Amino acid sequence: MKLQSKLLRVLQEGEYERIGEERTRLVNVRVIAATNRDLKKELESKRFRQDLYFRLSAFPLEIVPLRNRKEDIPLLAKEFLKQICQSMGLKELPLKEKHILQLQNYDWPGNIRELRNVIERAVIVSRGRELRLDLPEISTGKALPIVPNYVKSIEQSGEILTYEDLKNLEKENILAALHQANWKVSGHGGAAELLGMKPTTLASQIKAFGIHKRLKRVLRDTELRNQHENTGMD
Repeated sequence: MKLQSKLLRVLQEGEYERIGEERTRLVNVRVIAATNRDLKKELESKRFRQDLYFRLSAFPLEIVPLRNRKEDIPLLAKEFLKQICQSMGLKELPLKEKHILQLQNYDWPGNIRELRNVIERAVIVSRGRELRLDLPEISTGKALPIVPNYVKSIEQSGEILTYEDLKNLEKENILAALHQANWKVSGHGGAAELLGMKPTTLASQIKAFGIHKRLKRVLRDTELRNQHENTGMD
C-alpha cells in the first residue's frame, strides 16, 4: 500500500525523487498496466488503493481467458511453434489437426504462457520428428477430442450445442474410438492413440463417463440389428 501511494504520485503529478536524492524529477510516460487479479475484489479487501485504481483504469480492456477464446489457439500455437523452432535452429514442425484438437480440448489455467510452454516442451521432446504434445492430466471430464467432421458441420450450420450435448458427443466419440480399436485402450492402434491422448487420461474419462466393456456387446448387437433392418431380416 505504501508503494501504491508513491506510484499514484508519479502517475498523477508526473514527478518523483530518486532514493537518496533531494532533486525532484519530472517524467512524461504513458502507462499500460496489466493484472490477473480482480481489482474490484482487491479494493473491497483493502489490498488496492481506490484512487490508484481509478487513475489506472482510464481505458480498461478485459482480456478473456484462453479457455474462452479457443478459436485463437491454432494461430497462437503455430506462431509459437515457428518462433521456438527458429530459436532452436530446427526445421518448423507441422501442427496437425489432431494437435489442434488436443490443444483446444484443454482448459489452459495458465493461459497463453502455459500454451507457449507446452509447445516449447513438445518441440524439445520431439527432437525434430513429429510433434508430441504432453498436456497435464485433465480431471474435469470436459476435455475430449471431438469428431472433426461434426465440428465442421456445426461451424457451417451455426448450431449451438448445450454442455450436455457436448458431453454426449464426447462420450460417443470415445465409444467410437474404443469400438474401432476393438476396446484396446493403449498401445499401437489403441483408442488413446486414435484420440491423440494419454492412455491414463482416456482411462479416467472412460471411468468418468461410466463406460464399461459390457457396452461392447450392446454395440455389436445394435450393429447387427441395423444390418438386419437394412436387409429386411427379422
